[in-house]
Amino acid sequence: MQTARRTHGFRESVIRGMTRLARQYHSINLAQGFPNFPAPEMLKEAAARAIHDDINQYAITWGAQRLREALARKYQAWYGLETDPEREITVTCGATEAMIATLLAVVNPGDEVIVFEPFYENYGPDTILADAMPVYVPLQPGHPLDLERLADAFSSRTRAIIVNTPSNPSGRVLSRAELEAIRDLCVRHDVLAVTDEIYEHIRFEGEHIPLASLAGMRDRTVTISGASKTFSVTGWRIGWIVAPAELTDAIRKVHDFLTVGAPAPLQEGVAAALDGLQPPFYEALAAAYRARRDLLFNALSGSGFICTPPQGAYYILSDFSALASLPRSGPPLSDTEFAVWLSREIGVTPVPGSSFFREGGGGSSLVRFVFCKTDDILEEAAQRLRSLSVISPGGFRNRASEPAIRSGLQQ
Repeated sequence: MQTARRTHGFRESVIRGMTRLARQYHSINLAQGFPNFPAPEMLKEAAARAIHDDINQYAITWGAQRLREALARKYQAWYGLETDPEREITVTCGATEAMIATLLAVVNPGDEVIVFEPFYENYGPDTILADAMPVYVPLQPGHPLDLERLADAFSSRTRAIIVNTPSNPSGRVLSRAELEAIRDLCVRHDVLAVTDEIYEHIRFEGEHIPLASLAGMRDRTVTISGASKTFSVTGWRIGWIVAPAELTDAIRKVHDFLTVGAPAPLQEGVAAALDGLQPPFYEALAAAYRARRDLLFNALSGSGFICTPPQGAYYILSDFSALASLPRSGPPLSDTEFAVWLSREIGVTPVPGSSFFREGGGGSSLVRFVFCKTDDILEEAAQRLRSLSVISPGGFRNRASEPAIRSGLQQ
């Protein structure tokens, strides 16, 4: 039976496939980016109170009044952005839904959407589902944005650019100069910017500058963020979109027919946290993640991986090709073969790097690790990873074929 052609241009989530593999091998899951520590008490208490108060029915489709007003206060206080909670803020089922709802609302078939590579694995498929064409521009860990390559990517067909800062998986925090260059190109070519700012409070270098706050961008930027990463509630699925009223009207129509609305009592919990948690909470959040980053980075570097400390978010993209334990004869190990071997034999599960690149676009010697875990988990993972330095060359036995592994990940 035939399926829609739009589904043929991308694959199932490799990240969630690796989580299944971690369960199969009872491995430490450093593949999927969900924290294993508790959410703030204020957040949980407010959500529980909402449930006990029988806030169980649909909220307003585009978000509970209290949450939209809390978001407007946050963007004003943090970034000096004035937003109308009635006409410019939409609450969604996570930032993931926010991105696809936005692209379906603002992109036409045949348009081009610029995507930085490596990219969070949803961006390419979301663009394809909107019947548009992704155009890729490199943004590597530890390297400045290639502004000439970026300028060359813009054309008369460019409708939007997706900007993720801090970035998953590269860990880059775009500088003001880089964002201003993006701004200048958007204005020159009359292009929309769709920003994914879900890691805005998890930074170790630089500052978070919403693209919408730059001169000339307020009316051409769709800002996406959410509660998942900041408040360690990835399963709550509370995200949001801030956009000009004209774009919001279209986005809300798509959102309505995609999901109707986000969970009502959980919206109350997020609203309470946005209003109640003060700057020291966010400072402590970044400091705790910095310590986790350093722990895992030191373990990876000490085990023979080549990697750069991320400037933000909670991922480390690592090159495994220099590991002393790799076999030096025969074809090189693929990223998928290595990730499966590491999960099975060492007990630590990463994500194959190629899942963050277009098909054939790179990542074949890369894997991505997360560090959104408690210290005991990261220390155990570090101990296991260090065992790589004592594995003799040729230690990668029983190499499965890549098609078989990919098939297994999709089961």
